[in-house]
Amino acid sequence: MIEVENLSKTYSGFRAVQGISFHVNKGEIVGFLGPNGAGKSTTMKVLAGYLPPTDGKISIAGFDVVNDSIEVRKRIGYMPENVPLYTDMRVNEFLRFRAELKKVGRRKIKERVETVKELCSLKDVENKIIGTLSKGYRQRVGLADAMVHDPDLLILDEPTIGLDPNQIRAVRDLIKDLGKHHTILLSTHILSEVELTCNRVLVINRGKIEASDTPANLTKLVRGGGSILLEVKAPATEITSRIEALTNVEDVEISPSADGDWTVAKVFSKPGVDVREEIYNVVRQNNWSLRELSRVKATLEEAFVELTQD
Repeated sequence: MIEVENLSKTYSGFRAVQGISFHVNKGEIVGFLGPNGAGKSTTMKVLAGYLPPTDGKISIAGFDVVNDSIEVRKRIGYMPENVPLYTDMRVNEFLRFRAELKKVGRRKIKERVETVKELCSLKDVENKIIGTLSKGYRQRVGLADAMVHDPDLLILDEPTIGLDPNQIRAVRDLIKDLGKHHTILLSTHILSEVELTCNRVLVINRGKIEASDTPANLTKLVRGGGSILLEVKAPATEITSRIEALTNVEDVEISPSADGDWTVAKVFSKPGVDVREEIYNVVRQNNWSLRELSRVKATLEEAFVELTQD
């Protein structure tokens, strides 16, 4: 659905995107992640035809973004981070107006407007002026606008910004449902949502693609994919020396417990090795009182931090 080859974008001598290449297959929900200023919003604007690329080639559904921009825009629903809305129009009026601009057939306009209002839970405010709506409802109007012409590809830049937890969950469920019939490129800072929603993740940093993989595989990059949490009653120095002596242990991080003599240790092992049994044997041999020994899986947030921080 999306093919990007050596895409670069320069603003007044500053290279915001530096020769990136990636693809998104039809039917995928792909999370596009990166710190502020990494180039993800710029990339999404270029994909949507809002900005011309400085260099490189981009095709969407087989059409070139530069040479066949009209055909590309027919197939894209784009929701920018700051949703542009006509705040003096009512929700119904705005969605009908946008459907007409996007060349939705006259006989289908009413059906499409009703469909997106239902999907985005806008029925209760359909006759209200957009300027009187909360930010959460304005986000929903922007999402409805992106979908009103039933595009093959949805490009969503921070679709849940400004929403409360219940609204975020509703949008997450909506995106998963839309993924059954649409290809979706999604940018968000809520990484737990990406883990629950996306088939694959692209990480961009300083204008370059740092990783492209499933959320599960990216978490394996974090010190073997997780750690062992150990809580025992023993001196910190003794715990560190005895546990680090184990062959398959790479590092031990100690933190004090709020309960007096108890000590909490986070143990990192070699990739793919479960050292809980070895740790338990050390605890038993030294007669330490044991309160917790458990495996903690790495999160996408930890992988993101390792990929984007120096």
